[in-house]
Amino acid sequence: MSSKSVFVSNPLLNLSSPSKKYDLCNFKTPIVAIATGKRPPSVSTAAVPETNTKTKMNLGFKSLLDTFCIDVQKAEGRPLNVPLIAPFTIATSKLVKVENVAIRVELNNGCVGWGEAPILPFVTAEAQSTVLAKAAEVCEFLRLSKPMRLNFLLNEIQQLLPGHQFASVRAGLEMALIDAVATSIGVPLWRLFGGASNTITTDITIPICSPDEAAKLASKYRKQGFSTLKLKVGKNLNADIEVLKAIRVAHPECSFILDANEGYTSSEAIKVLDKLHEMGVTPILFEQPVHRDDWEGLGHVTQVAKQKYGISVAADESCRSLVDVEKIIEGNLADVINIKLAKIGVLGALEIIELARKSGLDLMIGGMVETRLAMGFSGHLAAGLGCFKFIDLDTPLLLSEDPVAEGYEVSGAVYKFTNARGHGGFLHWDSIAW
Repeated sequence: MSSKSVFVSNPLLNLSSPSKKYDLCNFKTPIVAIATGKRPPSVSTAAVPETNTKTKMNLGFKSLLDTFCIDVQKAEGRPLNVPLIAPFTIATSKLVKVENVAIRVELNNGCVGWGEAPILPFVTAEAQSTVLAKAAEVCEFLRLSKPMRLNFLLNEIQQLLPGHQFASVRAGLEMALIDAVATSIGVPLWRLFGGASNTITTDITIPICSPDEAAKLASKYRKQGFSTLKLKVGKNLNADIEVLKAIRVAHPECSFILDANEGYTSSEAIKVLDKLHEMGVTPILFEQPVHRDDWEGLGHVTQVAKQKYGISVAADESCRSLVDVEKIIEGNLADVINIKLAKIGVLGALEIIELARKSGLDLMIGGMVETRLAMGFSGHLAAGLGCFKFIDLDTPLLLSEDPVAEGYEVSGAVYKFTNARGHGGFLHWDSIAW
């Protein structure tokens, strides 16, 4: 068998003739056509072997890693700049617009995949200029590479963009390639990742702001149907308490997530919980209360929060690798792991999810400040796997513009993912200025 061909057989596809061999790199019709006898729209014509149209699909991401041979024809990254409705302030940074990087990959079968490398100062390691430069290097590598299986290609990208230093751009490229493959085989990403559900319900974030501003936002989100509010804290303990009081008046039935973004010491974090207890408020989650390297403080807050108040603590900035998660598990340093693709990439996220589930840790999924491109990919992952207790995928709702066409449907806090191939959303590439 040539390096450009694989056997199309179970369990990837339940075909009546699994012994037939097809060239997945040069085959012009997505492989779903082989399984169904139907050619999806917007794909160049090729001969389609006759098969039973009632044949059922049994697709899985791990199967595709080992079986799908990928041949990239075009690949490019461009700036993706979108203004925010209002400044987004957290304990470590302030953002007035999104300055991310969009990535477009086109395979030789004509199928296109989309990715986004999110950038958040002091959280992601890369600046936009760095992401554009590294994306250009890897895109050139993709264009010049011989066809290879998806797992080999993703491993090559991990070697070219290692660790947390290049996690965001790596995530964007992984998203684009996986989306292109899902589009090629004609399945939505949420099905590719397990098909547990096609909907998710997200919280929505209130940034660090005045009590009056916070109350207005809480009232607005209450009317829009959001039952869980995530409040950014960690800059000023007393001011944080006043904001919490104001939100409680405006949206008394809401559930709270506190996110300190490393802003407190362990003693300050515990003091906040004490104050909230006096107010009769119990957060459902306390996210990253202390500095990412304060492992002792993280463990101490986790112990007190759980034993004294029954509150779970999540590791976010402290979780940037599989090694970090192993350390958290070994030391019982947190109850929840926050998965963000921009911190660890797609493959890294899947490794951590598997380890966390085996260890009994709960999972949260979040993101940086992203458009519906990156956040949609994370949403597909969350819906497909169905294993996330906390979902924080709200930042596209904070943007003043939506550059993404089509994609998932939004109804208040609920996102519904359709049966469109791959991600389902896309950018009008010619309108993305260089």
